[in-house]
Amino acid sequence: MRDPLRFDRVAGLGAIVLALLASPGCGRREARPAPEAGKAAEVTAVTVAAQDLPVSYEFVAQTQSSRQVNIQARVSGFLERRVYTEGSIVREGQVLFLMDAKPFQAQVDAQQAALAKQQAGLEVARADLERTKPLAEQEALSQKDLDDATGQYLAAAAAVEEAKARLETAQLNLSYCTISSPVTGITGAALQQDGSYISPLNSLLTTVAALSPMWVNFSVSENEMATFREQIAKGRLRGPPHDEFAVEVILVDGSLFPHSGRITFAAPAYSAETGTFLVRASLDNPDGILRPNAYVRVRLKGAVRPDAIVVPQRAVQQGSQGQFVWVVDKEGKARPRPVEVGPWHEDDWFINEGLQPGDQVIVDGALALHAGLPVVVKPAADSAAATPKAGG
Repeated sequence: MRDPLRFDRVAGLGAIVLALLASPGCGRREARPAPEAGKAAEVTAVTVAAQDLPVSYEFVAQTQSSRQVNIQARVSGFLERRVYTEGSIVREGQVLFLMDAKPFQAQVDAQQAALAKQQAGLEVARADLERTKPLAEQEALSQKDLDDATGQYLAAAAAVEEAKARLETAQLNLSYCTISSPVTGITGAALQQDGSYISPLNSLLTTVAALSPMWVNFSVSENEMATFREQIAKGRLRGPPHDEFAVEVILVDGSLFPHSGRITFAAPAYSAETGTFLVRASLDNPDGILRPNAYVRVRLKGAVRPDAIVVPQRAVQQGSQGQFVWVVDKEGKARPRPVEVGPWHEDDWFINEGLQPGDQVIVDGALALHAGLPVVVKPAADSAAATPKAGG
């Protein structure tokens, strides 16, 4: 344990050194003059109170289209023309490219003729079978004649089905000459020019990226996850119900994206290369403000620090034995108090250990203090430490 008497002496010497460094001769802002011997120092202080405070976490993130589709030609042929405007927003089903359809229309016509021929052959085979059956039953024709007629009918029926399949294939190939967007999104540049011959080697024509919903990917390190679990285990942190964090996006100019989202995916394991844990959030993006591959910041909200104690950041000082604050004891005298600080909360600092509700913490006027000096306290009302808030 720390020696409180020694800490008092060290903190007092530290305050004197800080006062000297803060004098005008050292280029610092002018400190309050040291009080005369036996005269009380005037300070500003807050009375700390335990309160439930919301906690948020921020991470660097990158946007990703929730559905990015490669637009590829399904048949080989000449590209007749590009219909869409590169970089524009297109709707699902909107035509993007047209290929020369004349060769494919000719294939359709040829297969339709072949189907008609096979259907005619089927009718002949059906008529032969219908004539053969009664004659075979009267034993005017042999069983072999009946079997031959039946086989010819079945073969003709199969040929018709084969012709139908070929016609359907030709019709599909003809339909592939009109290339449409399967999603609503923003288009990329055309990778092939009008008149180019398209084959499997150069079939990629462009891309379409859906803008809503937009995915936002960010990574959480092993240390951050361990700290989060430790804070929950110690009762210093309470997560949102069902761990459903609200996700906000902060744009590059510092403004807040108008739509919030939720976490929809977390990687099952840490990355072996980076040691981080991939997390994905999904947000509605109806106006297309977010674009794929942009760097943003995400803020996770919903966690609460129960019965938290916070003090203004300027109240915490650094001494040779660690961080400390000046408190006013029951006799109205200044005393240094070692503290363990947590993360920042806006303009305040969470205090993990060292303070209790009701303690008076000196915020301003601490540079000229030494242990046991009487003080005259003026309240400071500009801090969350002095104003309890509703939990959550």
